[in-house]
Amino acid sequence: MEMVNIHYAKTHFSKLLLRVQSGEEIIISKSGEPYAKLMPLKKITKRTPGIAEGAVTDTFFEPLPEDELEKWE
Repeated sequence: MEMVNIHYAKTHFSKLLLRVQSGEEIIISKSGEPYAKLMPLKKITKRTPGIAEGAVTDTFFEPLPEDELEKWE
C-alpha cells in the first residue's frame, strides 16, 4: 500500500484512480500523517427480485400482541 501526499494526489488523481481500479489501495497523507484511503469499491450486483418469494407468510400482516406494542410506545 503506497502513501502519497495531498499535493501529489491532487496532481495525479486520475492516475491514482486507475491504480485503485486495478485493485490497489492508496493512502493519502497530510503532513506525513495518514489522512484518507483510496480503495476499490466492491462490485455492485443488481438485485434479483423475487428471491424471497414465499418467505413472508400471512402472520406477518396480523396485528402485534399488546405487550409488543407497549414496548414500541
